[in-house]
Amino acid sequence: MNRMLLFIMLSVPLPTMAAETLVNYPDLPSPAAVEAAIRSSPDVLSAQAGIKVGEAVRQRLQAGEHEVIMRVMGQRRSINPSERYREWDIGLERAIRLPGKAALDGKMGNVEVERSHTLYGDALHETGRVLLKAWFSWNRERSQSQQWANQVELLKKQAGIVAKRVRAGDAPRLEIDLAEAAVAQAESTLYQARLREQVAANELGQRFPAISLPASVPASAPVPLQQGLEYWQEEILRHNHELGVARSEASLGRLHSERSSADKLPDPTVGLRFGGERDSAEHIVGLHVSFPFPGGARSARADEGRAMAEMAAQREAAILRKVTAESVNSFAAAQAAYGGWQSAQSVAEKMRGNAELMARAYSLGEMGLPEVLTARRQALEANLAAALARLDAAETRYRLLLDAHQLWPLDADEEDEGHAHY
Repeated sequence: MNRMLLFIMLSVPLPTMAAETLVNYPDLPSPAAVEAAIRSSPDVLSAQAGIKVGEAVRQRLQAGEHEVIMRVMGQRRSINPSERYREWDIGLERAIRLPGKAALDGKMGNVEVERSHTLYGDALHETGRVLLKAWFSWNRERSQSQQWANQVELLKKQAGIVAKRVRAGDAPRLEIDLAEAAVAQAESTLYQARLREQVAANELGQRFPAISLPASVPASAPVPLQQGLEYWQEEILRHNHELGVARSEASLGRLHSERSSADKLPDPTVGLRFGGERDSAEHIVGLHVSFPFPGGARSARADEGRAMAEMAAQREAAILRKVTAESVNSFAAAQAAYGGWQSAQSVAEKMRGNAELMARAYSLGEMGLPEVLTARRQALEANLAAALARLDAAETRYRLLLDAHQLWPLDADEEDEGHAHY
């Protein structure tokens, strides 16, 4: 029985998930925390409400602005003092939107909905950028605090070695003051670093309460880019929401221009009239059609629409250039940051080794304390540079992944509607 159950379980295909949804980067918050933080952001919630606005605009455009108007009139007719009659008149009329205009209004409504969805995706993306920046800002401050805390411990140990040598008569007492001053200076810098770390943590926590901070900065090595510039540029341009919004606005501009040109031919008004005269002895049923004579305002409005469409098209072209330049710069920054981290890491390893050698030489009486303290300071500076370079390399790569919508697939639920992934 158990074998049969096992066979059935292995035979049933498991649901597949996109590979990107399974990625859990060790130096980033968990995907669940990121999704909760971003989706609860006021900017994202505002853009989500904007989708309802877009749908309402589509409904309004599809329905049209013409409404049924009812006219009611009552009068009293006097032919002579002995002949007086009560008369009444009721009329219903409504302007009829011409078929071509209705089609344009429907297209504009659809574009408005698409634009609202793109703005929602843009809010997700921009909030993700803010989160990524705030996260790495805290990482930088926390990393510097850790480095200075390590430096304080190393200098305290060095001060202990100095004290032993002074008690043994192998070093002048002045070196104790020098070692203790180095410890005090490092402790002062550590206090300032921890203050900056707390400020960064407060900013991240206030903006994204769902993100919990780890006890220490994850020390994962950066990953180099596997694809070239052409690949990343194509992915970024394909998914860029800012460019998508510009294209939607350009489409709306063209449709508004066509609609303004169509409005040069006014919509006719059709009305139905019911009346009673001579105390309802006579009944009237009538049908009337009215056509407004177009004036100069309609032509001017059509010219205005064409000019606004041209403005929207030029804005789209400008944003395309801007996004293209940003993609090139982001790729170059990611590559340069990774190379910079490799160099900084190599320098830091050599400086740490040099500092340890000089510290052992001092303990053996072969090196002076000022040289040891200088080596410790240089090693610290190299470690700080390597740590910051590592974070720069990670952030620039993640920023590139984010812009290409390969980091946090938050808007995968919009795939069925033809919208880009976040």
